[in-house]
Amino acid sequence: MVQMTLKIDGMQCGMCESHVNDTLRAAFPLKKVSSSHSKGETVLVTAEEIPEDALRRALEPTGYKLVSVQTAPYVKRGLFHRG
Repeated sequence: MVQMTLKIDGMQCGMCESHVNDTLRAAFPLKKVSSSHSKGETVLVTAEEIPEDALRRALEPTGYKLVSVQTAPYVKRGLFHRG
């Protein structure tokens, strides 16, 4: 599992967050996706890393701009996680 943090320019409100989430869910097999317009980022959890150019192509028709992508291994934390 991989966690990808996308910096996205152009999100202004909660509806923008929903639009980005729906676009990415439709384009890729995601386990989890959440966006924050105040942070200007979207966090994806997926089985395999998605190429940056594919993410850019998926977002291009929406008018939002992919600025950068950071990838890290996803570590699921349980309810009683300490650390």
